Amino acid sequence: MQKMEDSSNLTPTWIIVSIIRCLMVALLLSQFVPVVPKSISEIHIFGRELNKFGFTIITLLGFDVMRNILTFLFYSSIGNGKNLKGLTLMASKFFFLESIAFIILGFILYYYPIDLVRYFYLIICLFIGSFILKNLIYLFHSHPILPEKWYYKFLYICTLQIVPILVLWKFLFY
Repeated sequence: MQKMEDSSNLTPTWIIVSIIRCLMVALLLSQFVPVVPKSISEIHIFGRELNKFGFTIITLLGFDVMRNILTFLFYSSIGNGKNLKGLTLMASKFFFLESIAFIILGFILYYYPIDLVRYFYLIICLFIGSFILKNLIYLFHSHPILPEKWYYKFLYICTLQIVPILVLWKFLFY
C-alpha cells in the first residue's frame, strides 16, 4: 500500500503476488483444459506424469517468466528503465486484488454446485474485463507507467499484453 518512493520490498512482493496469481488462475483453468498434450504427457519424472493442473501451472509460470523478461528487455531497449519500477508496483497492486477475486471464484468452483459451462463463460468474461481494466489503468495512471511515446505504448500493449495471452490460450486449449 506504500507509494513507489517508500516501497523497498517491491521485487519480493511482486514475485509472491505473481506466483499466487498463477496458482489461482491454474486452479480455475485446469478444470477446463481439455487434455495435456501427448508430447508433454510422455515425459515421466520418477514414474509420474503431469496432470491438467500441473500442466496448467507450469505453463502459466513459464508464461509469466517469459513475459517479464521480455518486458524488462523492452523497457531497457527503449531507455525507460525508470518506469519499470512503477509498472511493477502497479502490477503488484492490481494482481493482489485480482488474486483475491480468483480465490473467491475458486472457492465457488469447488464448494458450490454450479453449471460448469456457465461458470467457464463467467471466468472468461472476468479475465477479459480484468485484462481491459489493467491496460486502462496502465494507460491512464497519474505516474508514467508505460513509455512516453504513443507508439511504444501501442507496441507494449500489443506485443507484451495481447499476443502472449492469445498464444497462452492456444497452448492451453488446443
